[in-house]
Amino acid sequence: MIRFSNAIKFAAVLSVVALAGCAEKPKPVPAAPPAPPPAAAAPVHTSSIVPGSAEDLRVNVGDTVHFAYNSSALNSDAKATLQRQAAWLQKYPAVTVQIQGNCDPRGTREYNLALGARRASAAKEFLVSLGVSPARLDTISYGKERPVCASSTESCWAKDRRDVTVITHGGATS
Repeated sequence: MIRFSNAIKFAAVLSVVALAGCAEKPKPVPAAPPAPPPAAAAPVHTSSIVPGSAEDLRVNVGDTVHFAYNSSALNSDAKATLQRQAAWLQKYPAVTVQIQGNCDPRGTREYNLALGARRASAAKEFLVSLGVSPARLDTISYGKERPVCASSTESCWAKDRRDVTVITHGGATS
C-alpha cells in the first residue's frame, strides 16, 4: 500500500508541476527599438525625366499658357506658368527657346497671325521682366495653322488659344 501511496503522491506532484507550467504564460519580449534613419541620405531619383530637357520643361514646369478669346493679355495662371519657366531658364542658362503664338480657327488668317504674334510677344516681355535675357527668347506666330483640337466648340477653341514654349538650343536630351 505504501508503494501505491507513493505512486499517487508522485503522480500528484507531477500533475501540479505540469499544470503550473501551463498556467504561466511566457512574458513578451520587448520589441527592439526602430533603427534610426540614415543620416542625411541623398534623395533617390525615381523619375526618368532628364533635368533640363524638353520633357522636364513640359512636365515639371509647364510649356503652355492659354488666353481668353481675342486677347493677348496674360491671366494669373499664365503668369504663374511663365514665372516657373523663368526660374527654369535661370537654372539652365545655355537653353534658348521659341515662344509659339497660336489662335483658335475663328477669324481671318492675317488677323490670327497678328494675334498669335501679340500673344508670343506678351509672354516674351513677361519673361524678360523676370530677368530672362531677350537674346534667349525667340517668338513666332502660327495663327490658326496648328490647332490641337478639331471640334468646333468653345472648350476646344480655348485649347487652341495658347503660347507654347519650345526649346530650340541647349536643352538636355532624353
